[in-house]
Amino acid sequence: MAATKQESKAITLKGSAELVTEYFGFAINNILYQRGIYSAGSFKREQHYDLTLFICEDKDLQEYLSTVLKQLKDWLEQSTLQRLVMVITEVNTEEVLERWQFDIQCENAEKEATTDKKQPAKKPKGKKDIQREIRDVIRQITASVTFLPLLERKCAFDLLAYTNLDQDIPDSWEESQARIIAKSEEVRLRSFSTTIHKVDTMVSYKADE
Repeated sequence: MAATKQESKAITLKGSAELVTEYFGFAINNILYQRGIYSAGSFKREQHYDLTLFICEDKDLQEYLSTVLKQLKDWLEQSTLQRLVMVITEVNTEEVLERWQFDIQCENAEKEATTDKKQPAKKPKGKKDIQREIRDVIRQITASVTFLPLLERKCAFDLLAYTNLDQDIPDSWEESQARIIAKSEEVRLRSFSTTIHKVDTMVSYKADE
């Protein structure tokens, strides 16, 4: 009987970092579009995950995000990135109006830390399964406009990265406050897992006073 070639479905650390970084890029672009941080005319439509996503064509933004995402990918491959936060602020007052938080857990580290040998191994996921989970999260991000307050003032955004304390930080990054919103409402969205990284997404916003 002839042997058949079997393709491994197990995702690698590098492959996981690429998928998570890709998600960050699409999530940030679509939040910028949905929340009107950049004009709708500066976005192009692209098909990803069987969804129509919006990608900003502003060159300065593209260069900025490319640099940031490259660094995030490096930290993901080193398993040292703990959290990414996208802060939306009012331009004139710098008041924080929204805070999108992406928490990252390195599931490999959790597996190594446990001493319970009876714990069953997690089933490997294929790329399509992971992208299906990402699609569900992005759908929720898109639907968030139904409950988030309208941003009536001109706004800007910042990206904050939380890493391990012993992580070397490039000179292009600087220390920042957490930029927490006082008296905020919080909504947790779906999570997705590559079996190497698990990403939880939530948004907090300024509550009506």
